[in-house]
Amino acid sequence: MGGRRAQKSRGAWIAAAGEALARGGIEAVAVEPLARALGVTKGSFYWHFADRRALLDAVLEAWQRVGTEGIIERVEAKGGDAADRLRTLWQLASAEAGLDVEMAIRDLAARDEHVAEVVAAVDRRRMDFVRARLRELGFDAGEVEARGFACYSLIIGNHFIGVGHGRRSRRRVIADAFEILLTR
Repeated sequence: MGGRRAQKSRGAWIAAAGEALARGGIEAVAVEPLARALGVTKGSFYWHFADRRALLDAVLEAWQRVGTEGIIERVEAKGGDAADRLRTLWQLASAEAGLDVEMAIRDLAARDEHVAEVVAAVDRRRMDFVRARLRELGFDAGEVEARGFACYSLIIGNHFIGVGHGRRSRRRVIADAFEILLTR
């Protein structure tokens, strides 16, 4: 075949860029190193993307689609009452493998206005979903906002807290905390 390297799919580039972002920050999302890692030439990149920013936008879109809409769709498909759906949300969000990408995107948002806007939209969508379930549970507007913020903070922020819990597992303590937020 004369040394011609295979073309990689758009999805392969997006996945590789997400992994690079998670490992090394925005500086690691560079065309040449990604092409080497994928075993292709830079031409493969330019077949799918106009520039590096287009690749980053595709990473953000994939994160939003998979880490927000995909999880919400899975929660709704499983069904149950509002509390069951919030428990499912907790289980799926805490089991998802995309935490490194989530944290890298949130870190980048501190320095990139466009990324910050995408993160804000994702947070609004996720919070709206949690708020709606809490309203279904009969909480008033003030409780919905406070409990919703606490639920979402627990899902996103628990990864940053390194405290031990004695004989209780971290997972059990967090699950209990989540239950408290769902109970009147």
